[in-house]
Amino acid sequence: MRRRDGYGSLLAAIFVFAFPLLTASGPAHALDLLSEGTPAKVTVRQIDQFQIGRSETKFGSLTYLGGLELISPDRNVGGLSGLISLEDGRQILAVTDNGIWFSADIEQAPDGKPLELSNARYADMLDQKGRALRKGNGSDTEALAIDGNTVLVSAERVNTVYRFPWPLKTGKERLVGELALSPEIHTLRGTKGLESIAVAPPGSPIAGTLVAIAERGKTGHDNLPGFLIGKGKVERFAVVRSDRYDATDAAFLPDGTLLLLERRFNLRDLVGMRIRRFAADSLRPGAELKGAVLMEADYGNQIDNMEGLDIHRDAQGRTILTLISDNNRSILQRTLLLRFMLDDK
Repeated sequence: MRRRDGYGSLLAAIFVFAFPLLTASGPAHALDLLSEGTPAKVTVRQIDQFQIGRSETKFGSLTYLGGLELISPDRNVGGLSGLISLEDGRQILAVTDNGIWFSADIEQAPDGKPLELSNARYADMLDQKGRALRKGNGSDTEALAIDGNTVLVSAERVNTVYRFPWPLKTGKERLVGELALSPEIHTLRGTKGLESIAVAPPGSPIAGTLVAIAERGKTGHDNLPGFLIGKGKVERFAVVRSDRYDATDAAFLPDGTLLLLERRFNLRDLVGMRIRRFAADSLRPGAELKGAVLMEADYGNQIDNMEGLDIHRDAQGRTILTLISDNNRSILQRTLLLRFMLDDK
């Protein structure tokens, strides 16, 4: 989500970080993504400690593996809002909040710690006529989900879900259509609208269903609207809003458990990030979900405007969470890529 509320200014007053600068280099890319896209110069700073000034790595049932700050002079690399983790975490595909694809390869240690970033590329999302999506009204793109041979992209303001062919081999693939959604979704609040999407995995009680969650309800006191989209219908549920958090992304564990990434920023709380867990059998029409807090972090941790979340299994069978932040293309904010291991027990 694009923010214009002084977020960056306050962060600048809170945080002063210094990390060694590394030149991005790494392995050859795994999937052939955005091959005709524009190469991007990106350097990284490693983030070895998640809790500032402390070496603790255990945070609830999550273990911090490591992180990177992505630094680029190219504004088209900023504003990363949605994320897909690919090839056992060795590659990412992201989307900016103004209609641009971004991909990169990640060199990682055997334990999954990200070390370097290479082969960074970006490309305009194209509409059905081949025009750049960011030149129109529907370019506030926020979240990604792969559904078979399609990659789904949610867009705020217009509150819709785009369909593009998958994989994005060249970056010049055109929009193939939009999902049929209910009027209730299309009339969600503009920049507080369709922020999070995830496709339920096989074996889940709602396998194949697209779960969509709005950033916020009609007011700051209302629950977050949620939708189950599939089998020709759209059904409603709600996520209980608490502690002034807004939804920013969602992803499923292999067993159908849903993880929801939330972010807050205000003068009372400053900056915060939270991940909630919702049991697979709780995702049903009419449900009002509270869930359980998996992790919470604040200005004492290495976070920013956290907006993207994805989950993958690594070669060792471990469950790995990758998170990314939206720097709003501001020199006062950072693009962070953070990685955690989930204790499946």
